[in-house]
Amino acid sequence: MTTRTTAPPARETPGWTRGPWATLVAIAFGVMMVALDGTIVAVANPAIGASLGASLAQLQWVTHGYLLGLAVFLITAGKLGDRFGHRRVYLTGVVGFVAASVAIALSSGVIMLVAFRIAQGIFGALLLPSAMGLLRSVFPPSRLGRAFGVFGSLIGASTAAGPIVGGLLVGTLGWEAVFYINVPVGAVALGLGLWLIAPNKATDPGSRMDLPGIVLISVAIFALVWALVEAPAVGWTHPVTLASLGAALVFGLAFVLWERRPEQPLLPLALFADRSVSIGVLLTVAMAVSLMGSLFFVAFYLQGVRGMSPAQTGLQIIAMTATMAITSPLAGRLLDRVGAKAPTTAGLLSAAIGMFMLAGLNGVTGAVYTSIAFVLLGAGLSLVMTGATAAIIGNAPVRLAGVASALQQAAMQLGGSLGTAVLGAVMSGTIVTTLPGHLTAAGQDAPSAAELASTQSTVAQGGAVIPEGSAAEVADAITRASNLAFLEGLRLAFLIAAAVLVAGAILALFMRSGRMRDDAPGMHV
Repeated sequence: MTTRTTAPPARETPGWTRGPWATLVAIAFGVMMVALDGTIVAVANPAIGASLGASLAQLQWVTHGYLLGLAVFLITAGKLGDRFGHRRVYLTGVVGFVAASVAIALSSGVIMLVAFRIAQGIFGALLLPSAMGLLRSVFPPSRLGRAFGVFGSLIGASTAAGPIVGGLLVGTLGWEAVFYINVPVGAVALGLGLWLIAPNKATDPGSRMDLPGIVLISVAIFALVWALVEAPAVGWTHPVTLASLGAALVFGLAFVLWERRPEQPLLPLALFADRSVSIGVLLTVAMAVSLMGSLFFVAFYLQGVRGMSPAQTGLQIIAMTATMAITSPLAGRLLDRVGAKAPTTAGLLSAAIGMFMLAGLNGVTGAVYTSIAFVLLGAGLSLVMTGATAAIIGNAPVRLAGVASALQQAAMQLGGSLGTAVLGAVMSGTIVTTLPGHLTAAGQDAPSAAELASTQSTVAQGGAVIPEGSAAEVADAITRASNLAFLEGLRLAFLIAAAVLVAGAILALFMRSGRMRDDAPGMHV
């Protein structure tokens, strides 16, 4: 990587307007808009399916299309921010995200809707790295932790609010409202951005766009996300899954080899020479695996096994998401005082304890036990999210703030997909293995291989497949057996997630000690 001397980041000025905290306020609404969209749409899927006549597979692509657009374009979007200025790219992302949202709401068919969801993901990819790049360029390193803590709080609060806001909008105004809501939010984001963000200034204006690198990394991420999306449905040994994983590996290796050649690569590999950056990326993946995996399967447990309503489930899960929103700013302040190493390690251990507790859930676990586990998990993950983000972005040079921010976001997205896919595979495999034994123990016939294959998906969602006309005692026996198989799968999946967090805590011990300073080494790489 070409060595350059970079001017130190802007200091806080006496005036508030267009200072660091004004920039944080300006990007808040854009960040919340994208984070809210990540969970609000799930509530609208049943209504979308009924309105547009969409199949289950098509509805899944309402989510998957957005994820593909976001994940594939993140690294390129980060480079665009460095090259052309984060303010310009951020505002473009806001306008495009709102326009795509309106187009989705006006869609007359599911194919059109999915196409605009992909476009929405691409504009979201423009928005997020540029927002974080703006923070990196205006806050001195000694205050970056606090800024990233508030940033994490915005994401946590928006994620928690998604299902609640979505339920209210769909129930009163229809599914289109979950996309139209982005119009007023986006208008505020655009107005504040134009007013409060300092004039556009590129941090790496002399660089060139690495087109071969863009193609290689885009194909590699697309193939990887495609494999993670399709594997739960078609199986990990299916030709489509294996071909996608093979393509991801080949293009990923080709990208690494290519990035060693150009003077101005898309993703300078020298970034990873800083061990805190490399460890931060791995910890972000570990955190996302646990966060998304726990949210995905705990919802099935609460509604399927415990029989809670969606509203009750949201109130139970809010113990975790609200804890993340509250503790993230506190985590940021702690980070500025003592550095990332100790808080991140403590956060991973706290999250591991919470995950171990969730592995002990059963059919009669009380709300207090579950809430304590969620609080430990939420508090721990907020420390990890803030610490890992600061480790990645805070140790990268300012001129590469966009690329470093995109790297952090890509690790989050891929970690979430990986967690859902791998833990889902563990869950399904355990159910296939244990369900026949539980059914025979309950006095029922063991299912055939075909019957087992057709029922395991329902059981993995906390349900049970009961033959029509079954007596009440037979239905109860099948339900109990199915719930036991589900709980065994849940236990193994969460133990694996807890082990990943413990391994992360050990890895975090190798992060660089000390708090970020204005003359930190990463500033002049």
